[in-house]
Amino acid sequence: MNLRPNPRNSPGVDITPLIDVVFLLLIFFMVSTTFERESQILIELPEATGVEVEHEKKALDITVNAAGTFFVNQREVVNTELETLKQAIGKAIGEQRNLPVIINADARTPHQSVMTVMDAASRMGLTKMTFSAHRPVAE
Repeated sequence: MNLRPNPRNSPGVDITPLIDVVFLLLIFFMVSTTFERESQILIELPEATGVEVEHEKKALDITVNAAGTFFVNQREVVNTELETLKQAIGKAIGEQRNLPVIINADARTPHQSVMTVMDAASRMGLTKMTFSAHRPVAE
Protein backbone atom coordinates (compact mmCIF):
# COMPACT_ATOMS: atom_id res chain seq x y z
CA MET A 1 0.00 0.00 0.00
CA ASN A 2 1.30 3.37 -0.93
CA LEU A 3 0.63 5.94 1.75
CA ARG A 4 2.34 8.80 0.07
CA PRO A 5 0.07 11.16 -1.71
CA ASN A 6 0.48 11.40 -5.45
CA PRO A 7 2.53 14.42 -6.35
CA ARG A 8 0.30 16.77 -8.17
CA ASN A 9 1.58 18.79 -11.01
CA SER A 10 1.06 22.45 -10.33
CA PRO A 11 -1.45 23.93 -12.73
CA GLY A 12 0.23 26.13 -15.35
CA VAL A 13 -1.20 28.77 -17.56
CA ASP A 14 -0.58 28.27 -21.25
CA ILE A 15 0.01 31.71 -22.76
CA THR A 16 0.49 30.56 -26.36
CA PRO A 17 -3.11 31.43 -27.39
CA LEU A 18 -2.76 34.83 -25.70
CA ILE A 19 0.37 35.60 -27.71
CA ASP A 20 -1.41 34.53 -30.91
CA VAL A 21 -4.29 36.90 -30.20
CA VAL A 22 -1.94 39.80 -29.42
CA PHE A 23 -0.04 39.26 -32.68
CA LEU A 24 -3.28 39.09 -34.65
CA LEU A 25 -4.44 42.37 -33.10
CA LEU A 26 -1.09 43.97 -33.86
CA ILE A 27 -1.27 42.87 -37.49
CA PHE A 28 -4.89 44.08 -37.76
CA PHE A 29 -4.06 47.56 -36.46
CA MET A 30 -0.97 47.84 -38.66
CA VAL A 31 -2.96 46.96 -41.77
CA SER A 32 -6.02 49.11 -41.00
CA THR A 33 -4.16 52.26 -39.95
CA THR A 34 -4.37 55.13 -42.41
CA PHE A 35 -1.34 57.30 -42.74
CA GLU A 36 -1.46 61.02 -43.40
CA ARG A 37 -1.02 61.75 -47.08
CA GLU A 38 0.97 64.84 -47.81
CA SER A 39 -0.08 66.94 -50.76
CA GLN A 40 2.31 67.25 -53.68
CA ILE A 41 1.23 70.85 -54.28
CA LEU A 42 1.96 73.26 -51.48
CA ILE A 43 -0.51 76.13 -51.42
CA GLU A 44 -1.42 78.76 -48.90
CA LEU A 45 -5.13 79.50 -48.88
CA PRO A 46 -6.18 83.15 -48.71
CA GLU A 47 -8.01 84.62 -45.77
CA ALA A 48 -10.56 87.42 -45.78
CA THR A 49 -9.91 88.57 -42.23
CA GLY A 50 -7.15 91.05 -42.98
CA VAL A 51 -7.00 94.81 -42.80
CA GLU A 52 -8.84 96.62 -45.56
CA VAL A 53 -6.41 97.94 -48.13
CA GLU A 54 -6.97 101.33 -49.71
CA HIS A 55 -7.14 100.93 -53.46
CA GLU A 56 -6.24 103.51 -56.02
CA LYS A 57 -8.91 106.07 -56.86
CA LYS A 58 -8.79 105.12 -60.51
CA ALA A 59 -9.83 101.50 -60.78
CA LEU A 60 -12.16 99.47 -62.95
CA ASP A 61 -14.99 98.06 -60.87
CA ILE A 62 -16.66 94.94 -62.33
CA THR A 63 -19.57 93.45 -60.39
CA VAL A 64 -21.24 90.11 -61.02
CA ASN A 65 -24.54 89.41 -59.27
CA ALA A 66 -25.91 85.99 -58.31
CA ALA A 67 -27.67 85.61 -61.65
CA GLY A 68 -24.42 86.18 -63.55
CA THR A 69 -25.24 89.68 -64.82
CA PHE A 70 -22.22 91.96 -65.32
CA PHE A 71 -21.89 95.58 -64.20
CA VAL A 72 -18.91 97.68 -65.31
CA ASN A 73 -18.49 100.73 -63.06
CA GLN A 74 -22.11 100.27 -61.86
CA ARG A 75 -23.49 100.20 -65.41
CA GLU A 76 -25.25 97.03 -66.46
CA VAL A 77 -23.83 95.17 -69.47
CA VAL A 78 -26.46 94.26 -72.07
CA ASN A 79 -25.78 90.50 -72.03
CA THR A 80 -23.32 87.97 -70.65
CA GLU A 81 -21.32 87.42 -73.84
CA LEU A 82 -17.54 87.79 -73.70
CA GLU A 83 -17.37 90.23 -76.61
CA THR A 84 -20.04 92.49 -75.09
CA LEU A 85 -18.17 92.55 -71.79
CA LYS A 86 -14.92 93.39 -73.59
CA GLN A 87 -16.60 96.33 -75.35
CA ALA A 88 -17.99 97.62 -72.04
CA ILE A 89 -14.55 97.34 -70.43
CA GLY A 90 -12.99 99.10 -73.43
CA LYS A 91 -15.42 102.01 -73.10
CA ALA A 92 -14.76 102.29 -69.36
CA ILE A 93 -10.95 102.28 -69.51
CA GLY A 94 -10.31 104.13 -72.76
CA GLU A 95 -6.57 103.98 -73.46
CA GLN A 96 -5.52 103.21 -69.87
CA ARG A 97 -4.23 99.63 -69.77
CA ASN A 98 -2.64 99.75 -66.33
CA LEU A 99 -5.78 100.23 -64.24
CA PRO A 100 -6.36 97.74 -61.46
CA VAL A 101 -9.53 95.67 -61.80
CA ILE A 102 -11.66 95.04 -58.73
CA ILE A 103 -13.99 92.07 -59.18
CA ASN A 104 -17.03 92.07 -56.89
CA ALA A 105 -18.77 88.73 -57.21
CA ASP A 106 -21.74 87.51 -55.23
CA ALA A 107 -21.09 84.37 -53.18
CA ARG A 108 -23.64 82.49 -55.30
CA THR A 109 -22.23 83.70 -58.63
CA PRO A 110 -21.49 80.88 -61.07
CA HIS A 111 -17.77 80.23 -61.37
CA GLN A 112 -17.96 80.57 -65.15
CA SER A 113 -19.14 84.18 -64.83
CA VAL A 114 -16.10 85.12 -62.75
CA MET A 115 -13.82 83.35 -65.22
CA THR A 116 -15.47 85.28 -68.07
CA VAL A 117 -14.74 88.58 -66.29
CA MET A 118 -11.11 87.59 -65.74
CA ASP A 119 -10.75 86.45 -69.35
CA ALA A 120 -12.27 89.66 -70.76
CA ALA A 121 -10.09 91.87 -68.56
CA SER A 122 -6.90 90.01 -69.45
CA ARG A 123 -7.74 90.16 -73.17
CA MET A 124 -8.09 93.92 -72.84
CA GLY A 125 -4.56 94.11 -71.40
CA LEU A 126 -5.53 94.52 -67.76
CA THR A 127 -3.29 92.37 -65.60
CA LYS A 128 -3.79 93.77 -62.08
CA MET A 129 -6.89 91.99 -60.76
CA THR A 130 -8.19 91.61 -57.25
CA PHE A 131 -11.33 90.27 -55.61
CA SER A 132 -13.27 92.13 -52.99
CA ALA A 133 -14.51 90.34 -49.90
CA HIS A 134 -16.27 91.22 -46.67
CA ARG A 135 -14.91 90.45 -43.27
CA PRO A 136 -16.88 87.81 -41.41
CA VAL A 137 -19.19 89.21 -38.77
CA ALA A 138 -18.00 88.40 -35.25
CA GLU A 139 -20.59 86.48 -33.29
